[in-house]
Amino acid sequence: MNKAFRKLMLPITLSCIALFMASDVFAAGLLAVTVQGSGATQSYSLSLQVLLLMTAVTFLPAILLMMTSFTRIIIVLALLRQALGAGTAPPNQVLVGLSLFLTLFIMGPVVEKINSTAVQPYLAGTIDGNAAFDKGIAPLRQFMLDQVREADIATFVRIAGEPAYNTPNDIPLRILVPAFATSELKSAFQIGFMMFIPFVIIDLVVASVLMSMGMMMLSPMIISLPFKIMLFVLVDGWTLVVSTLASSFYR
Repeated sequence: MNKAFRKLMLPITLSCIALFMASDVFAAGLLAVTVQGSGATQSYSLSLQVLLLMTAVTFLPAILLMMTSFTRIIIVLALLRQALGAGTAPPNQVLVGLSLFLTLFIMGPVVEKINSTAVQPYLAGTIDGNAAFDKGIAPLRQFMLDQVREADIATFVRIAGEPAYNTPNDIPLRILVPAFATSELKSAFQIGFMMFIPFVIIDLVVASVLMSMGMMMLSPMIISLPFKIMLFVLVDGWTLVVSTLASSFYR
């Protein structure tokens, strides 16, 4: 046990020592590129702030999935394609692209508020990084609070063993984000269930007609698919689905 513990702690200790010895380098900047010319050498350094920003960019996909409207939109569109029974039409790239731009449309007011209250003051130097983060997360927190269900928040508060919070603003992100994601999944499947009903009715009618005609060897999906596509086009289905998704976030 002691040998295993020493083997585990040795690289951690060495890393901490190296980090402590390099603190002066972090304060001045990290050496990124050295260019040697004719009789001259030029070094370009990378500030720690830029390095942290580049590291934070890797969390953007998780933020897009778990803290915006993207999850509800992509699930509803995927369920719609399955309800139509059209196979891979529209393809995944089209669904993801449409979901992304719908997310940008829905999150537009939130992004504009973040830019005006946090990003621009930080770039102007009127507020520091901590204040910019607090001001920037506030609109996103309010968006999630408007969509999340109280039951989902209560569930994660109970799992975490936390006491009841007095106001919604007291809820930490570690509880709000999973509660919001769970609530979005529930909303997406509720919308998908409502979309499935007319297409299931068409499948049942076609299957009953084929059964009564004795054409049991013919797949009902082959006959019902044109009728489902025709129904979807006649009711202007794409516009109806997109408008319903957009309005569901601003009810």
